[in-house]
Amino acid sequence: QVQLVESGGGLVQAGGSLRLSCAAPGRTFSSYNMGWFRQAPGKEREFVAAISWSGGTTYFPDSVKGRFTISRDNAKNTMYLQMNSLKVKDTAVYYCAADPRRFPARYDYWGQGTQVTVSS
Repeated sequence: QVQLVESGGGLVQAGGSLRLSCAAPGRTFSSYNMGWFRQAPGKEREFVAAISWSGGTTYFPDSVKGRFTISRDNAKNTMYLQMNSLKVKDTAVYYCAADPRRFPARYDYWGQGTQVTVSS
């Protein structure tokens, strides 16, 4: 199993911005669908964003739509999550995940997470 590595988390005031990065190993990164998830203390894991293998299609839940953007640079084997207008409720550990597009479709590879804390 391939483990991804997140970075860029930290402490930010409400209304501020952070940019998370996810480094993926291997030469097959460009064939993977990728996603971001988060988990707050005592809460279930929550979907945050997804991007297709080519970067041409993205998805966001209503909780972050209009505030977060997802992108990728396949030449650098890296995916990004730009978080703007952060709210206290965005505080969570953020995880990147990879879907190698095998059957059944699912996120098989995960990072260890990076902490994002938003203060009021």
